[in-house]
Amino acid sequence: MNTGVFKIVVLTACIVLAASAIYVFRPNRSHLTRITVVGDSQAKVSPDTALITFSVVTQGKQAFDVQQENARKSESVKQAVQAATKDAKVEVEIKTSDYSLNPQQDNYSFKTPKILGYDVKNTVTVSINSLDQVGAIIDAATKAGANSVDGIRFVVSEASPAQGDALNLASQQAMAKAEAIAKSLNGRIVRVVETREGGTPELSRPDPYSADASTNTMTAAKTEYRTPVQAGQVNLKARIVMVVEIET
Repeated sequence: MNTGVFKIVVLTACIVLAASAIYVFRPNRSHLTRITVVGDSQAKVSPDTALITFSVVTQGKQAFDVQQENARKSESVKQAVQAATKDAKVEVEIKTSDYSLNPQQDNYSFKTPKILGYDVKNTVTVSINSLDQVGAIIDAATKAGANSVDGIRFVVSEASPAQGDALNLASQQAMAKAEAIAKSLNGRIVRVVETREGGTPELSRPDPYSADASTNTMTAAKTEYRTPVQAGQVNLKARIVMVVEIET
């Protein structure tokens, strides 16, 4: 065999043997495991925003006439709400949340249903960041023509520190769970792979507002009672889903 070729064969064999030895005798590598944990928090907080929903409902024989009457009253309600909160210098948002025009039909006869008239319902939701003005808004709206108050909802705005506090507590709980699991595996957390909200922070419904005739009164031609509203506290819940990597 040619001496040069022989040297190449021997050198190749040595390299293969060395690589095999490194592979066989290499130290054991650490094992990485990913786990998913969930953290929840719950706290009672004071709301900072009220959502008031009311409607203007009109009825009549002709669809166009009913629609026009509803539009006139709805505009009066909007202006009344704006006037009621103008001096308070608060943030108010008024938006239409529903609108419908439906025929009234005679469904009780054995004949083909006949249209007797029309119903128009314009539903408006008012968002206000001053809870003290809720009663005044209801009074102004009903006085101007709103004939259906569909409800009040108290919420915590996205900008409220309470939202961040709830998420922070949920994150701490999730991390505490991850650390406990890592300890049980005789390992350690090397990194947080992913953190996300497990749904939007939510509020439980507060107690419905109640009226009390002994509260604020205004004297005019006759005594008018201002609608009292007590927001109370709401239950703010938050959830964090966390994926961590554990080295064992």
